[in-house]
Amino acid sequence: MTSKLEQLKQFTTVVCDTGDLEAISRLRPVDATTNPSLLLKAAAIPEYAELLRSAVAHAKGDVGLACDHFAVAVGAGILKVIPGRISTEVDARLSFDEDALWAKANQLIALYDQAGIGRDRVLIKLASTWEGIRTAERLEKAGIQTNLTLLFSFAQAVACADAGVFLISPFVGRIYDWYRKNTGLDYTGVDDPGVQSVTRIYNYYKTNEIKTVVMGASFRTLSQIEQLAGCDRLTISPDLLQKLDEDQGTLERKLVPGTDGEPRQRLTQAQFRWASNEDAMATEKLAEGIRQFARDQEKLETLLGGL
Repeated sequence: MTSKLEQLKQFTTVVCDTGDLEAISRLRPVDATTNPSLLLKAAAIPEYAELLRSAVAHAKGDVGLACDHFAVAVGAGILKVIPGRISTEVDARLSFDEDALWAKANQLIALYDQAGIGRDRVLIKLASTWEGIRTAERLEKAGIQTNLTLLFSFAQAVACADAGVFLISPFVGRIYDWYRKNTGLDYTGVDDPGVQSVTRIYNYYKTNEIKTVVMGASFRTLSQIEQLAGCDRLTISPDLLQKLDEDQGTLERKLVPGTDGEPRQRLTQAQFRWASNEDAMATEKLAEGIRQFARDQEKLETLLGGL
């Protein structure tokens, strides 16, 4: 009997949500993703000490640029052990400034280019704000593919499809967290609101032949992963990947193209903002996620500034 991880890989591209090279080498995902929080954790790994010093040296006193150098150095290292792509995130503090997002995304791509890594192996991660989605649309047209993260609502997924982004990362666990906190209920299986959100988006995309890749993210339990088996991609933490690898049970595919989804929608900016306003969970979790990534970005800058 093969493990659930190997079974999952038969119908879903598995992505590792970490900056830990050892874990990535051991678990053999196709792609990998990082964010400011994961980079902050990676900075504490002794093996990355030299990369930190090198990033500071190259930035010549610019701690923001040093963070970008470190992110790209970590990404370049990861790309040596995976066959696919690395997702590298733009500073969350720029999430509402389209011009700043555009400039920072192009700077990251330029750093990857200097490292000899082509655009075909990098996804630029942006928060799924209206400005982030519009920036992603510009980047896609310029040949830079994107990963829209901190996605909690159907409206965000609709807008990303309209923008023609390459990939979205709808969060499962954080949706689950919000509903559990606000209702006092626990959720399992198909009743999990995070599972329901990604399932709805997946069916909408497939029904309307939308090419944007759906990559479920932010998992709390194995059950959430198992309920989304068959999703285009799933980005999973090393500890949950390890548990899947150790589980020899049978894994059933749950998401398949052909399940009826909703008719195609188009959202204006006003309609997007109103739909976001009406979704308390998505509004709160998006704001919270941006704040969390911003604080971790600041901690990373403080760390690099002290070297």
